[in-house]
Amino acid sequence: MPDETASARRDDRPAESRRTRLSRTFDEDAELYDRARPGYPPRLYDDLEQLAGAGPGSRVLEVGCGTGQATVPLAARGCRLTAVDAGPRMAAVARRKLAGFAAVEVVTAEFERWPLPPEPFDAVVSATAFHWIDPAVRMAKAAVALRPGGALAVVRTQHVRGGTEEFFAAVQRCYERFDPDTRPGVLPPEAAGLDGSDHAAEVARSGRFGPTVFRRYERDIAYTTAQYLDVLRTYSGHRALPEAARNGLLGCVAGLIDGRYDGRVTKRYLIELAVSHRR
Repeated sequence: MPDETASARRDDRPAESRRTRLSRTFDEDAELYDRARPGYPPRLYDDLEQLAGAGPGSRVLEVGCGTGQATVPLAARGCRLTAVDAGPRMAAVARRKLAGFAAVEVVTAEFERWPLPPEPFDAVVSATAFHWIDPAVRMAKAAVALRPGGALAVVRTQHVRGGTEEFFAAVQRCYERFDPDTRPGVLPPEAAGLDGSDHAAEVARSGRFGPTVFRRYERDIAYTTAQYLDVLRTYSGHRALPEAARNGLLGCVAGLIDGRYDGRVTKRYLIELAVSHRR
């Protein structure tokens, strides 16, 4: 599965033929998503303020806010936010969490079809969501949403080698057994072997932005068996499996964690921030 047995290709490159269908799976259990998905390191928000101007009083458009994992910290830093998400359940959770922030509006809409307000934004931020937006639309519309000199800030998350490495090698057999699309023998990539050149190239092709500046953050998160299964249940590829295959896969993963790793594993994430300023 691309979400779990990452190979040299990135986690966040959904095949165009499956992009729309997979993107809709997140809204099926928004409460689980909100509970299980990790947030972002504080340094990311420091860099968003420094590099993208997403700080006190700035006018920020968030594309694909989900349940508000990035929205809440941005609101707490004093940003004036319009947060857009296509999932009504996801947006409802975000509204609940952001009810105490008067300068935040959560909009339920597909970004591609949402009419931009007349006043441009200082920054467009998208946290682990930009790859779900139609590639024919996302760069051009983000540029139109921004004032001249405003910043597009895209956050991407990738599972990389580290943490309980032996587990992620062994769990491959569970995926090969229950997911026919799994390629044999793939392992999480080394963080040093990944770069943002694909995103930088897309930004450059648009002709609307200057050079892209990157920041990278690695973090290890420890999970109990139950917590790790909850994370897997939020991944689009896992949710798209037939129920019997999904249950078989989760049972296989749980058996491995409980049987060999005393009910606890650690996963290493690479979080990348890419900031480009509109010309």
